[in-house]
Amino acid sequence: MALAFTKPVKLGFQAPEFQLIDVVSGKKLTFDDIKGEKGTLIMFICNHCPYVKHVIHQLIQIGRDYIPKGIGIAAISSNDVESYPDDDPDLMKKLAMELDFPFPYLYDETQQAAKDYKAECTPDFDLFDKNNKCVYRGQLDSSRPGNNIPVTGKDLRTALDLVLKGKSIPKEQIPSAGCSIKWKS
Repeated sequence: MALAFTKPVKLGFQAPEFQLIDVVSGKKLTFDDIKGEKGTLIMFICNHCPYVKHVIHQLIQIGRDYIPKGIGIAAISSNDVESYPDDDPDLMKKLAMELDFPFPYLYDETQQAAKDYKAECTPDFDLFDKNNKCVYRGQLDSSRPGNNIPVTGKDLRTALDLVLKGKSIPKEQIPSAGCSIKWKS
């Protein structure tokens, strides 16, 4: 597994549009369909990555905790399914249903959403304020597979709480770490 980190980009960019299939409902969803009244979290994840597997239950809990507060959330998988068949949309649907994802799980077949969001790894997070401006591209927390730090979601939860209060998020953010997105050749 190739370790990758969230690409540092200037914050404040407008949320890129997308139109992706939700593997559970079969419906095409856009950013506007996902958008929350107070903010929006776009998470790049996949089925096979050990970093995602390590934090998946915390991501689900964040969905359960923050969607009712006005945060829209979606997970996107952009991996090349020919090379990584565990990330196939049918298996994405199976995982989302088994774990009862509270947010849509979107399949980015063309990988354009990952490119537009400058996603590099799984998990990779983009948090937008109520005006659809990116305010956070940091880590979930400091836990990684094997480092014995509990998975709490502390860093992302702090950013979400600040968005809910309409407050600024510090520009210094620790990048997320995980498997690199598996790009098509």
